[in-house]
Amino acid sequence: MFNIIFIGAPGVGKGTQSAFIEKDYSIAHIATGDMLRKNIEDGTELGKTAKSYMDKGELVPDSLVIDMLNERIQKDDCKNGFMLDGFPRTMEQAKELDKILAKLNHKIDAIIDIYASDEIIIKRLLNRGRADDNEETIKNRIKVFESQSKPVLDFYKDKVKIIKIESVGTPEEVYAKIKKELDLIKK
Repeated sequence: MFNIIFIGAPGVGKGTQSAFIEKDYSIAHIATGDMLRKNIEDGTELGKTAKSYMDKGELVPDSLVIDMLNERIQKDDCKNGFMLDGFPRTMEQAKELDKILAKLNHKIDAIIDIYASDEIIIKRLLNRGRADDNEETIKNRIKVFESQSKPVLDFYKDKVKIIKIESVGTPEEVYAKIKKELDLIKK
């Protein structure tokens, strides 16, 4: 089993890089943002609640995301491992994730800290064209990431190998750097 966490601001390329990793390492890609958007699209109660936060560029409350994730990582497609994209984003989520993994006798093998400049992020997200991607909301999401998510790296720094990767160049060039580091850990 090989379990990875992706940490990075919206628009740094977590989804793009996750697709490469999912294919090469045969692990499930769990993007909490996609799961939330699916709930919004389906009109579930979770989706309605999540939408009110996402529309303002704020994080969805931990309890909603944690319950959803706990169920998700126990599905069959996670038997070889999983990659968390967009979780944990807060210290509380990181602590709850540790509790869930301990109960399931799992661990995190690596954290990929992928980053890019604010200018690159804004440009990428505006070009993506999602309804929740306007410049004001994007700037708020970056600010929220900086204040709430970066401390998660401190939580893990003595527990897990953290791989810092700058998301510049082609997706393939960025992935080559990630793969080199992951292969060293996977050995």
